[in-house]
Amino acid sequence: MSSFPLGRQAGTVSPIELPKAIGTLQLWAIAVGLVISGEYFGWSYGWASAGTLGFLVSTSFVALMYTTFIFSFTELTSSIPHAGGPFAYSYHAFGPTGGYLAGMATLIEFVFAPPAIALAIGAYLNVQFPALDPKLAAVGAFLVFMTLNILGVRIAATFELFITLLAIFELLVFMGVVSPGFSLAHFVKGGWSGQDTFSAAAIPGIFAAIPFAIWFFLAIEGVAMAAEETRNPKRSVPIAYIAGILTLVALALGVMLFAGGAGDWTKLSNINDPLPQAMKMIVGEHSGWLHMLVWLGLFGLIASFHGIILGYSRQIFAQARAGYLPRWLAAVHPRFKTPHRAILAGGVVGIAAIFSDQLLQFGGQSLTANIVTMSVFGALLMYIISMASLLRLRARQPHVERSYKVPFFPVLPLIALVCALVSLVAMVWFNLLLAAVFAAIMALGYGYFKLTASSRELAPFDPMLEDAAPSTAP
Repeated sequence: MSSFPLGRQAGTVSPIELPKAIGTLQLWAIAVGLVISGEYFGWSYGWASAGTLGFLVSTSFVALMYTTFIFSFTELTSSIPHAGGPFAYSYHAFGPTGGYLAGMATLIEFVFAPPAIALAIGAYLNVQFPALDPKLAAVGAFLVFMTLNILGVRIAATFELFITLLAIFELLVFMGVVSPGFSLAHFVKGGWSGQDTFSAAAIPGIFAAIPFAIWFFLAIEGVAMAAEETRNPKRSVPIAYIAGILTLVALALGVMLFAGGAGDWTKLSNINDPLPQAMKMIVGEHSGWLHMLVWLGLFGLIASFHGIILGYSRQIFAQARAGYLPRWLAAVHPRFKTPHRAILAGGVVGIAAIFSDQLLQFGGQSLTANIVTMSVFGALLMYIISMASLLRLRARQPHVERSYKVPFFPVLPLIALVCALVSLVAMVWFNLLLAAVFAAIMALGYGYFKLTASSRELAPFDPMLEDAAPSTAP
């Protein structure tokens, strides 16, 4: 029996279930697609803080964090293939409060990321149609892809595979087209926070740029939210995660180096469309290559946007099913078998964020940069709790069968944990006001959590949460 009972009468209410329809290749596409928009925009804001060379240091540090994190996180996902992902892992390790903390952090990450991507979609479309308001285009993107997600997970996963392959192809095309004009001298010029040579003065900029380096890889952990709908998660999850992170590290380094070497990289920082602007330096403003990049560039943004909608909806659904959010959000569409209310609820928050200039545009950063930073706060807290959960579950449940085990345990999860802690401290230091907003959201959510214990008493019995929870005995 669970040592963290929710008080419900086990077995009296059947859990709301999602159909298993996702294969290994589709899961890899979700892993890459969730993140690949980070190759198209967001990261260039880091150049404004750290320069190209300083940001390369930030990116290398973050790549180490993500690589060790994914090798560790895969053990949790393959062992506990639950739609709640980190929410379920932390519930197993630390009980209901742990589940709340990880679940709320994941919600903030996955609900704030889509509006940032939607604004970038609007910026890309504005290049082709200057009269089009980027914010209206962003809202249109929400409406289209919420609808597609509601129509069924099989359709959504197949579309994600198609669009992700196109996005990867487009990034390779970008690198190929700008390569003739690539110059290492362009990349290194003033590359340490505006200084030609490294000095101690560049170190603050390197730390300040961490959230934008994280944007290169943010949301790959969203595969966990699709694991419950995967046909063979114990086999598919490790393959998808490991192949996905290796794909993304290679693409991130390639895109950053070729964009920075195309010309004056300072013109690419603090904008939402650095790749078209970098290509413009090489092929000119009227080249067919440029127009092709703008249109194909949308594929990468759409892949992440579409995938993260899938991720946030499963997180909302899983928490509502367990009584952590209003129960009506756990409804499954009678025809399409998708959590349609959860999809719509996250979309409402995302659209509100798009028009929240007065609330989220402060601290000298753009609206997009602040939304990215808020999403990263949620991600880092979730990473810390997830690695702590892995360490605790290994200690408390050493004999549980695990189809995949992180290599070099406990070294890799400890590296990921330390890197995440360093990143979180750096982000708080350089973003005190946003950190306060994030803490306020977490506190309000905790108040709701404490006030709604009775709803968790009535939630459907979920054996994956109840029976697998570890003993708290020493």
